Amino acid sequence: MSMSSRFRCWKGAAICTALSLTMLLGYPADRAEAQTVMKLASATINDVQHEWQKTFARELESRAGDKVTVEIYPASQLGAIPRMVEGVLFGTIESFISPTSFLVGTDPAFQVLDAPGLFDSPEHVGRVIHDPDYRDHLETLALDSDLRVIGVIFNSPFLVLTKEPAPKLDDLAGMKIRTFASPLQMEPLKAIGANPLPLPLTEVVPALQSGNIDGMLAGMPILTAFRYYDVAKYVTDLSFSQIVSVNVVNETWFQSQPEDVRKAIIESGRAAEEAVLQWGIDNVERSNAKWVENGGEILKLSDEDRERMMSVFREIGEQILTEDAEIAEEYELLTTVVEGKR
Repeated sequence: MSMSSRFRCWKGAAICTALSLTMLLGYPADRAEAQTVMKLASATINDVQHEWQKTFARELESRAGDKVTVEIYPASQLGAIPRMVEGVLFGTIESFISPTSFLVGTDPAFQVLDAPGLFDSPEHVGRVIHDPDYRDHLETLALDSDLRVIGVIFNSPFLVLTKEPAPKLDDLAGMKIRTFASPLQMEPLKAIGANPLPLPLTEVVPALQSGNIDGMLAGMPILTAFRYYDVAKYVTDLSFSQIVSVNVVNETWFQSQPEDVRKAIIESGRAAEEAVLQWGIDNVERSNAKWVENGGEILKLSDEDRERMMSVFREIGEQILTEDAEIAEEYELLTTVVEGKR
C-alpha cells in the first residue's frame, strides 16, 4: 500500500489546486485514497520552508503509506499569517510552518530563538537545534498551546529591505519598517529610531508601493521568491540574528491519529529538517546572487555601526527574555546548549 499524497502548488501567478504529488514525483497515480488529510500551510514559496514541506511529504509517504494524504498550500493560499496561526490552533489546518516570531503571540516561549546575537552562523543554528536532547525539548515547547513542533529549520539571516539606500544605522531612523510580530524585532528597531509595524507578508508589497512603509525586515530568500527587487532595490545586511522556522501541528489532531501514524509524522519531520539544512544554507547564497542579478544592491554596515547595533540589540534582548521567570528559564536552557555548540 502507498500514499496518494496530494498537494497544491504555486507556479508564477497560477494556483494549481489538488495536484497529485504522485504525478510530480513520478509515482503511479492509481493509489488508494488516504484515511487522513494533512494540510501543510505557509506564507512563503520556493524557500527552505517550502522545501521542508515537500521533503516531509516524501518522508511521510515512505513511512505511512496511504494512511495520510498530504496537501501543501504555500504562498498564503490558506490566508494571511494570523489566519493560518488561528487555523492550526483551531484544528482547521493541521500544520503550519513559520519563523518563530509569528508564533510568539500564541506561545511566548518561541521568542527565545530570536535572541539577538544568539547564533554565530547557520551551521551553529544546525548544531543547536539538532542536539538530540534539546530537539526533544523543542518538540514539546508549545504543548500548553495545543501545538507540537515537528520541524525546526534554519531559515536565513535578518536583513532590512528599503526603498532608499540605508548603508548606515542612522539611515533607518524615522523609517516605517515592517517587522515580524515579536518584541525582539520591534523593540530593537525602536531603539535605533525606526518605526516598526508588524504586517502579514501578503500586505507588504501594497504598503511599500503606497508609501505606507519604507522597508521590511526579512530574509533574502523571501525577497527573491516574491520578486521584491521590482519594488525596492536596497537591502542592508543586519544579521543581528538568524531566523529559525518551526513547523507546528495541532496537538489534538495529532493525538487523534493511530500510534504508527504519530510515529511516522515525528520521524518524517526530523528527517526532513536534517535533509534541508544544507539546502537552506545554500539557498541564501543563491538568493543573494539572484538579488544582485536583478538589479538589487546588498549594503553592509560599517564595523562601528555593527558593533553599536549589536550592543543595543543584545541588551534589549536580555531585558525582554529575563522579564518573565518561565521565559528566562527557557532562555537559560537554550543559551547553555548554544555555548556548548560553539
